[in-house]
Amino acid sequence: MPNKILPYNRKLKRLARQLRKNSTLSEVLLWEQIKDKALGVEFHRQVPILDYIVDFYCHELMMAIEIDGISHNTPEKFSEDQVRQTRIEALGVTFARVGDVDVKQNMHNVLTYLEGFVRRLEKGKS
Repeated sequence: MPNKILPYNRKLKRLARQLRKNSTLSEVLLWEQIKDKALGVEFHRQVPILDYIVDFYCHELMMAIEIDGISHNTPEKFSEDQVRQTRIEALGVTFARVGDVDVKQNMHNVLTYLEGFVRRLEKGKS
């Protein structure tokens, strides 16, 4: 089955490229663990979808991975994240959210969670 092409704001392509070049420590650490189909599927970094950019995206499963840092703990940011996620989920994308601290201090648990998440989505696609 071909990958579904999701709508995105073309103006975000340049910003996505900049974000890839200037990744956070957590993004770099997680990318090292999931690149090259390490979870059995291919992920891409900083992918524009609609008017947003997700941290990691798997076209095959329509799965986004978001790393939430301390800045996501404010009520305003939480509300913005909810609106963003709801809009993207309306396109059929499923979100896996992991904490910045967990990526830095608990990578094994993060990878176990993501592996399970991927397997459940794969079963649902078959």
